[in-house]
Amino acid sequence: EVQLVESGGGLVQVGESLRLSCTTSTAGFIFDDYNVGWFRQAPGKEREGVSCLSEHDNSPYYGESVQGRAAMSRDNAKNTVYLQLNNLKPDDTAVYYCATVAIGCGYSVRSSIGYASWGQGTQVTVSS
Repeated sequence: EVQLVESGGGLVQVGESLRLSCTTSTAGFIFDDYNVGWFRQAPGKEREGVSCLSEHDNSPYYGESVQGRAAMSRDNAKNTVYLQLNNLKPDDTAVYYCATVAIGCGYSVRSSIGYASWGQGTQVTVSS
């Protein structure tokens, strides 16, 4: 099973931005070979798909709640995936997980399913 490592979370104020990073400690795992996504989970709430990058054509998909405020990207030279979150809101407070996605990105984000492996997560807290 692939090991993913998320970082970049923190405590921010409403309207600020964060860039989350996802790397791997698994030798030979290449992000560019997979659909890779981010999902989040807040206490007492269901898992929510945030974004996904298609392995096929690198098209990004975003959940409705972050549409227009999020940008997901890969840096193949660093074998790292990023999620830029802008104009953060209190409702964005959650643990964010990077994951490999075993189904189509669009369906995964809409349905918040299809995650195969994920890391320990990184906490994002947005204070008003």
